[in-house]
This record gives sequence, structure tokens and C-alpha cells, in this order.
Amino acid sequence: MLGAGCWNILLCALYHVGMSTPLSLSRVETSTPAGTPTPIGPYSHISKVGEWITIGGTAGVDPATGQLAGNDAYSQARRILESFRVMLESVGSDLTHVVHVNIYMLNMNEFDDMNRAYVEAIGEHRPARTTIGVAALPKAGAVVTMGLTAVTKKDGQG
Repeated sequence: MLGAGCWNILLCALYHVGMSTPLSLSRVETSTPAGTPTPIGPYSHISKVGEWITIGGTAGVDPATGQLAGNDAYSQARRILESFRVMLESVGSDLTHVVHVNIYMLNMNEFDDMNRAYVEAIGEHRPARTTIGVAALPKAGAVVTMGLTAVTKKDGQG
């Protein structure tokens, strides 16, 4: 039984949906909305199944210029979180409906700077979060990347 042992809430939801209704790829919606960075590989930023949303690893790239927002964790994290805001809006959600965030950092000495940007964007909402120090990131010059899982807003929720 998966239940409480599930390591990823989205996979759990897909498993349980699949138990009662066969999951088909036609039910998986993918998108990369305008006003967000162009992915650096063959993927979309957003995958959505029903109320569940996942956003893949995103670097702090300014979509207007295609350049990193800065060379530090604070600037890049702020840009990532702004991109997340736009992405979530495009699929009927917002930052208050984030369930889990994965953060990958080159330099854990910049953890406090990344946290400052995170709190400025997320506010009082405290989704589950994992932060991992890594040796390299796919985007040249990136010092932080993030991905998340969220749910859509219910009708009438703010």
C-alpha cells in the first residue's frame, strides 16, 4: 500500500487516480506560458493533471532578456519565484497553493539570501520544502534552481 509511504504527493495522486480511472497521457496537460523563461531542454515548464500541478526545475532567467537576473542566489531566487507566480496563474493557481518546493543550490553559504527572497515571495505560507546543495546546475551561471508541486484554487478561493 502506498498511502503514507509516498515520497511524492503528485505520484501518490496519480497512483490513486489510476486505481479508479486509467491515467492516459491525454489527461496530462503541459505548457510554458508567455512571460516565463524558455526551457533550456526538451520539456515544458508545467505539467497538470486535474487539480495537481508540477513545475520543473527553473533557473532565475529574465524572460525579457533571456539572461540570468543576477549572479547571486537572492536575485535568481526572486526571478524564479516571479516566474512561478506567472506559471501558476496560467493554470488557475498561485503561490499560496504550493504544496512542496525543491531547491538546488551551488553554494549553501547563500542559503540565507535565497530564504530572504523566498519569504518575500511566499509570505506566511509554509509549504513543505527540500533544499539540496549540488556541484553543478544545467544553466550556465545559475546558482539556484527550483521546482514545485501545487494544486489549483477551488472556485471562490483567493
